[in-house]
Amino acid sequence: MAEGDGFTMKEGLKGSPAGKTLPKIDFSGFILSLYSTGLVELGNVEDPSTGKKTKNFELAQHTIDMIAMLEEKTRGNLTKDEDNLLKTLLSEIRLAYVKAKE
Repeated sequence: MAEGDGFTMKEGLKGSPAGKTLPKIDFSGFILSLYSTGLVELGNVEDPSTGKKTKNFELAQHTIDMIAMLEEKTRGNLTKDEDNLLKTLLSEIRLAYVKAKE
């Protein structure tokens, strides 16, 4: 790959299953995706692939750690709305983890 050329997948993702349009890729959507994954891992939400609620605290902790790492690494580089969303979701997922462990 030539210097300065990055890898992107803009081509080839023209549609999704059942003809639905894929959502726009942005930071808020990415954080919401991680948050949703954490809720599934905590058993708060049904796993969309199985329709069942199961708990996996190890994976949930890993997801929480990823969100916390993103908070640290993006500090000062987010819009006010993105920063507020990140802080709010991280706080909520941490609280959900504590409640799920009770």
